[in-house]
Amino acid sequence: GIAITAAISPYRAIRDEIRGTVENFVEVFVNTPLETCIKRDVKGMYKKALAGEMKGFTGVDDPYEAPVRPELIIETETETPEQSAARILGKLEQLGLVEPAHEPAYTPEEAEKIRARLEKLGYIEQ
Repeated sequence: GIAITAAISPYRAIRDEIRGTVENFVEVFVNTPLETCIKRDVKGMYKKALAGEMKGFTGVDDPYEAPVRPELIIETETETPEQSAARILGKLEQLGLVEPAHEPAYTPEEAEKIRARLEKLGYIEQ
């Protein structure tokens, strides 16, 4: 099996320690500028942290140490979530951690035409 986790892990030393204990550890750095995090913050947590209402907030008054050697970097400013997900799956496939995704042999339209033809010929029932 495979376990995927999303964690706020601001310190390199902690991530390196986990890398040493977890087999097949894959670090994906989701690179998002602080300004973008603030803009996307629907809960208002950055606003509170910037106002001093929350202490120890990663990226505001607590440092974030970017990874030195992540297996993959996701650029949220230039990629859609779908593109990022595809890149993550592609990396996991490349590393042999998941089976390659197979494209369907036919488009949905082609599959429907084939089904209709087989039904007309009596090979399948509606």
